[in-house]
Amino acid sequence: MNTSPIAFLKGHGTENDFVIVPDPDNVLDLPASAVARLCDRRAGIGGDGVLHVVRSAAHPEARAMADEAEWFMDYRNSDGSIAEMCGNGVRVFAGYLARAGLAEEGDLSVATRGGVKKVHIAKGGDITVSMGRALLPEAEVTVTVDGRSWPARNVNMGNPHAVAFVEELDHAGELRSAPPFSPAGVYPDGVNVEFVVDRGPGHVAMRVHERGAGETRSCGTGACAVAVAAARRDGADPAVTGTPATYTVDLPGGTLVITEYPDGEIEMTGPAVIVAEGVIDPALLAA
Repeated sequence: MNTSPIAFLKGHGTENDFVIVPDPDNVLDLPASAVARLCDRRAGIGGDGVLHVVRSAAHPEARAMADEAEWFMDYRNSDGSIAEMCGNGVRVFAGYLARAGLAEEGDLSVATRGGVKKVHIAKGGDITVSMGRALLPEAEVTVTVDGRSWPARNVNMGNPHAVAFVEELDHAGELRSAPPFSPAGVYPDGVNVEFVVDRGPGHVAMRVHERGAGETRSCGTGACAVAVAAARRDGADPAVTGTPATYTVDLPGGTLVITEYPDGEIEMTGPAVIVAEGVIDPALLAA
C-alpha cells in the first residue's frame, strides 16, 4: 500500500467541482470506493467527480489515443462509477495542465473515454472545448417528476441525455434521486436528465440530474445536449441551414456558451478555476 501523501488539487467549471489527482504514470489504485471517499463532502475533500490525470500511453483505455493526445482524463463520478465524458471536467483538466506547465496556451488535445477532445486555452480567459457531434436517437422518451410527465429529447454527447422543456425549473423537483423515465430500455446504463426553461431568443436555463452524481451545479455535456435540443425545437439545424446555432445556457453555477456548426461539431466555452491544492492522506484511499 502506498504510504506517501498523494497530491491533489480542487477545481470547478461553473461550480461543477472536481478533485484533481495527478498520476502521470498511472500508479495509483483508485477503486470506486476510494473515489467515493474523496468526493464525500463531509468525510473527504468533496466534489462532483474525480479528474485522474494520466498520460495516455500509461493507461490501457487510452493507449490507442496516445499519438493524438498526451494526456488522458480518467473521469469518475462522485459515486466511483466511470463516465465516458464530462464537459466541465475537460475544461478544468486543461486548466490544471496549463497551471502545472504541462500544456501551453492555445490548442490542446485531451483523450477521454468519449474520444479525443480538442481544447483551446485562451490567454487569461475562458477555455473552449470541441465536444464532438451530437447523436439524436429516434427513441421517444418520457420523464416524470411528482406526477408530472414531459416528453424528452434523446441526445447523446458521448454520454446519454434526456432533455425536457418545462414551464418552471422547480418542476424538476429535488433531483437528488434519478427522475424516472420510460421506456426503461432506452437507457440501460442510466441517463443524465436536463430540465429546461426559456429565457429569451437563443437563451435558456437548466437544471440537471447527473447519472452517478445527483443534481450538480453544472453539466457541460448536458448544456450541449440542451442547446442541440433547443435548436431542433426552434427549427434550427446548422447542417441544413449552413448557419451556426449559438445558445447561452444558464446553469445554477454559471453560464456556458454553446455553438453547433454546420459540420455538426459543437463547441462549449466557459471558465475553469483551480481553487486549492494539497495532499491526501493515503489512509483515506485505503479505508
